[in-house]
Amino acid sequence: MGPVRRGERVPRMAASDRRAQLLEAAIRVMARDGVAKATTRAVVTEAGMTLGAFHYCFESRAQLLELVTETLTERYVAEVRGLFAPHKDIRDSVLDSLHAFWKGFEANPGEHQISYELTQYALRTPGFENVARKQYEIFLRAFVGLLELAADNAVIEWTQPVPVLARYVHSMIDGLNMTWLVDRNTADHRAALELLADHLLLHARPRAA
Repeated sequence: MGPVRRGERVPRMAASDRRAQLLEAAIRVMARDGVAKATTRAVVTEAGMTLGAFHYCFESRAQLLELVTETLTERYVAEVRGLFAPHKDIRDSVLDSLHAFWKGFEANPGEHQISYELTQYALRTPGFENVARKQYEIFLRAFVGLLELAADNAVIEWTQPVPVLARYVHSMIDGLNMTWLVDRNTADHRAALELLADHLLLHARPRAA
């Protein structure tokens, strides 16, 4: 859909569809031009909509940024969630999930780079500090859910609090991915993921009957 000209009628669509299109447009703009340039005007131009449509769908640009984080996180987590099966070996589950995260990252580095830019932008821009906090709440909540799902399916329990392990795993993946964006050393990245899996499993034990 191209830009909307003054006086041109916008095709009617459900509010949920309009919001989804604006979110995808925002993701495209951020991946291509950076978070700072994803202004409301740039987003509606990309989506072929009006500023009025944006303000109908979102309370503010801050809300848009939060929903971009939710959209991207759920997109990647949904694929990983499907890898956990009942009674599957816990090491296989952990390795498969880490490799799936990596596969998605390698295929779409621009989308993942959005999260790093968004954090720095939110922390440095007055009025957007809460966006960074909510961004990491979304990340950590997703990892808590995956760790709990892995434990239930493998019938094990974690020996450390799950929120602590979620913070650890997210921090490791976050750092590894940022390093890869700089040096593109895939071999070492994969080896580091194997180490992460082995270390995480030091904190797993069979669940008591």
